[in-house]
Amino acid sequence: MAKYVGALDQGTTSNRFIIFDHGGQIVAVDQKEHEQIFPQPGWVEHNPLEIWQNAQDVIRGALAKANLSGSDLAAIGITNQRETTMIWNKNTGKPYMNAIVWQCTRTDEICKELEREHGQNRFRDKTGLPIATYFSGPKIKWILDNVTEVRAAADKNEALFGTMETWLIWWLTGGPKGGTHVTDVTNASRTMLMDLTSLRWDEAILQTLGIPQQILPRIVPSSDSSTWGTTRENGPFSAAIPVCGALGDQQAALVGQTCFDMGEAKNTYGTGCFLLLNTGHTPVPSRQGLLTTLGYQINDQRPVYCLEGSIAITGALVQWLRDNLNMISKAAQIEELAATVEDNGGAYFVPAFSGLFAPYWRSDARGVIVGLTRFVNKGHIARAVLEASAYQTLDIVEAMNKDSGVELNKLKVDGGMVGNELLMQFQSDILDVPVIRPKVSETTALGAAYAAGLAVGFWSGVEELRKNWDIDKTWQPAMETQVREAYYRQWKKAVDRTFDWVE
Repeated sequence: MAKYVGALDQGTTSNRFIIFDHGGQIVAVDQKEHEQIFPQPGWVEHNPLEIWQNAQDVIRGALAKANLSGSDLAAIGITNQRETTMIWNKNTGKPYMNAIVWQCTRTDEICKELEREHGQNRFRDKTGLPIATYFSGPKIKWILDNVTEVRAAADKNEALFGTMETWLIWWLTGGPKGGTHVTDVTNASRTMLMDLTSLRWDEAILQTLGIPQQILPRIVPSSDSSTWGTTRENGPFSAAIPVCGALGDQQAALVGQTCFDMGEAKNTYGTGCFLLLNTGHTPVPSRQGLLTTLGYQINDQRPVYCLEGSIAITGALVQWLRDNLNMISKAAQIEELAATVEDNGGAYFVPAFSGLFAPYWRSDARGVIVGLTRFVNKGHIARAVLEASAYQTLDIVEAMNKDSGVELNKLKVDGGMVGNELLMQFQSDILDVPVIRPKVSETTALGAAYAAGLAVGFWSGVEELRKNWDIDKTWQPAMETQVREAYYRQWKKAVDRTFDWVE
């Protein structure tokens, strides 16, 4: 019997392959970054062929580090950057253009046109989403309208659309030679094309956007015991392994954090920041600017829904400080720099580089640093950068409490920034709830592994997964109420200053 499960984590900046044992512990990991392509301001692209090549490299790399062969793995799960959109030729596997990344704002005019008659919430009742450049549907329309050969290929049934998990599953299961064309419910729920209750593509929305249904993948559960095929003997695993788990990265973290009960929430601090609250088997419509989305679906069980608050720029702001301003040479150095001062010195940084996501949904916003005086130094700026992630999270939590009617009483956290203890303490202070970091912080990849392992019986059920979860550290709030309220008032003023910048 195979002793391990593999998870391919296709992120915004890198691919990783992580091998987990039955206790949910990491056995081996390999990682490779891919190029971030910026053709013009506000546009972001990735090269899908580079991502597929890197995926193969990290699979081989992790297996070699653990001295394992592909046949030692019981199943493969995939988690991915969501909403990033591509269309390729199903006979050759060649993309018609680079993938359009979730952060890209090129579909702004398409979104404005869609909003003109019926407003930003035109499709929200069906999809749980506002009209925004974030989602895949407008990106598909942009490619169909702007890349001449794609519309003709779609009409001839030669073109396939996919988000990144669809692309990787297709290649892993054979590519042009019989690869499976599927998307799981969580990724489908981020396209702005899927009906949340029927879990099917919505024909009326497809017609409005001019998207032919034949290019879309089949929608499947996140953990699927029927599997979507096996890896190929001549592929990176050199063995036939079931591919049977897929979750968008934020939903994967929810599963990895074992937030299986209604009312449980997690926040992932990565390139962006994403807070998900399990709302059970019923989609909860948001009146506070949040997204209603799929949490996960295991086989033919009833799907679990979430409220989600999406923040575009958190960890990416630290990268910006490193790469654009050269104030630090490594991302980890920001904590040391921020610790040289007691507070932010009155400076606030709102990173609306490509507009603001939840709960504002303002594509006209742009980044600002406010409250500057001659007293402010680079330590204060570093602190303002970190605090921006915490304040944006508070914006989400305030909205979530109103929508759900349930007050958040603790927050499970994960992602690259949770090693930053200064940020975690400030997050606890500004939320006024305990912040809890698990022992295995790679919860996104772990969630994908759990989805695949559940599908093949490697784990018996969610109770067994709960036993794997363990606390590494808890931060308790230690800020006085009036201080917290004063800080947050200033933050809201700073956010107001970002609006109406793009006319």
